[in-house]
Amino acid sequence: MKLYTLLLSLALLTTAATQAQKNAEKIIRSVLQTQTAAWNRGDLDNFMVGYWESDSLLFVGKNGATYGYQATLANYRKSYPTKDEMGTLKFDIKHVRNMGKGTYFVLGAWFLERKVGNVQGMYTLIWRKINGQWKIVVDHSS
Repeated sequence: MKLYTLLLSLALLTTAATQAQKNAEKIIRSVLQTQTAAWNRGDLDNFMVGYWESDSLLFVGKNGATYGYQATLANYRKSYPTKDEMGTLKFDIKHVRNMGKGTYFVLGAWFLERKVGNVQGMYTLIWRKINGQWKIVVDHSS
């Protein structure tokens, strides 16, 4: 009977952990979809909702590292000052991995279809659950 209870408890814990992981991945994918929609409306403020609003946010791009939410937003505004330069964004998520302790790693490709010339690249994101919300804490896009 003790063995049965132990096995049942382990099965329930495994099921709960798997469900929590599926929920986290679903939320992260949903945030990325929300960001895409905001970008495609030309709405950088709502695009940034996926990012950690902190001076410790790290964004790494072709020009090097940028620290902080406000500095990252300013760089986006400088690099994409008009809707034509923003174009239409598409993300292709290649891989989502649970890194443990409320941290996820996402690998993907990004594509911008624009009148001023199409561009594309790859990204890696580190997500953390902060105050009950999944936020990008590190973005390396190239």
